[in-house]
Amino acid sequence: MKKITALTLAAVLASTAAPVLAQSQGDMTLGLGAHYIDPTDSYSAPSTARVGENIRPTLTFEYFVMDNVGIEVLAAWPFKHDLQARGAGDIGSTKHLPPTVSIQYHFTNSSIMTPFVGVGLNYTHFWDEKLDNGTPVSLDDSWGIALHGGLDVAISEHGSLRADVRYIDIDTDATIGGASAGSVELDPWVFGVAYVHKF
Repeated sequence: MKKITALTLAAVLASTAAPVLAQSQGDMTLGLGAHYIDPTDSYSAPSTARVGENIRPTLTFEYFVMDNVGIEVLAAWPFKHDLQARGAGDIGSTKHLPPTVSIQYHFTNSSIMTPFVGVGLNYTHFWDEKLDNGTPVSLDDSWGIALHGGLDVAISEHGSLRADVRYIDIDTDATIGGASAGSVELDPWVFGVAYVHKF
């Protein structure tokens, strides 16, 4: 009896000491939050234009293809940005959608805080471009690499609060009044907060 009790106690202690998987294969998460896009101020010669910052509600869905490894899709309410010219300030506006698909690794962790990192592919579609003076303007769509990192803080068995940051390679060729305005390197940092629910 003492031997059985000792073995049981040892098993319990071993299981308690073992690290807890952040997520298991087959798990799914849904995140609801907001992200702030802050483009860089990089003008590529001969460009004289840039795109301003904006914040919008966002949605993420992640499916875990194996323990700790998930495929995430980021979607958002359309972002609206001011178009700005060097030395002239705001000259118009544009809208864009930046859907991003990433593969992510969530670190094994026995605490309520679980960090993660990811890398993925971004596609940015611009539309409704317009200048205040009525001059036609267009921005080409963009494909680029997206880097992602963040931290989940568990608040319940299935719920977490998330803070994350992304760096997205977004470059677009601008045409103003039928003439090339050069390549505009948005390359934004994207800062977000969200509630994430695991199913």
